[in-house]
Amino acid sequence: MPSLSGRVAIVTGSTSGIGRGVAVRLAELGARVVVHGRSEEGARETLDAVTKAGGASAWYRADLGRAAECRKLVDFTAQTFGALDILVNNAALTTRGDIEHVSLEVVDAVLAVNLRAPLLLTQAAIPHFQARGGGSVVNIGSINAYIGEPKLCVYSVSKGGLMTLTKNTAAYLNRYKIRVNQINVGWTLTEGEDRVKRLEGKGDEWLDEAVRTRPWGRLLLPGDVASAVVYFASDESALVTGAVLDLEQYPVGAPPNW
Repeated sequence: MPSLSGRVAIVTGSTSGIGRGVAVRLAELGARVVVHGRSEEGARETLDAVTKAGGASAWYRADLGRAAECRKLVDFTAQTFGALDILVNNAALTTRGDIEHVSLEVVDAVLAVNLRAPLLLTQAAIPHFQARGGGSVVNIGSINAYIGEPKLCVYSVSKGGLMTLTKNTAAYLNRYKIRVNQINVGWTLTEGEDRVKRLEGKGDEWLDEAVRTRPWGRLLLPGDVASAVVYFASDESALVTGAVLDLEQYPVGAPPNW
């Protein structure tokens, strides 16, 4: 396994789910991690998990829908750990709404957190990366970036925009040895996904039904995403930038085998 000893990372949206899995994995490999999220209870659970993994971490509560909070998160990291090497833009809103019915408030909120915040965080991180001779940005996207479910209109648009941001910034920041890559995540089992499915009225059987549609007999897990993040965050991908990895059991556009 690659070593991240001496590296400092921010993982946004890491008080639960995929973000927590990523934060813990980075800590296991030696990185010091700033945990971000708005839930104090969730943050405490992630911090405890990082400690058990033998890592060091700190929590910063920030509303990434507020532009000023993005820079404050980066500044907090530099002040707390003295550097920044890895930025994982994972935080996202998945508020439902199709093109006919979605409200302006939802449009503004989702785009602010899912697209504007990664841009502002990356911008704020540049001088800190330069001070270290380079850095790595890993954007957590979604297979919804290509078309997306109709009920996830703005979310899908935000993830498509994130792909363009990834490639655009990768093309510019390579002059500073800053790499920017993206992981388009497929159907992943998290506590948040379970909560959403139950709110949609799927009931206790939703997971069994979902698993039957998956070629490998399970949904993705946060650990699967964390493994991909480690590749992009570490020297294992030292010359890789502007890449988009579709982390899913079906190629995008392929019909399911059922």
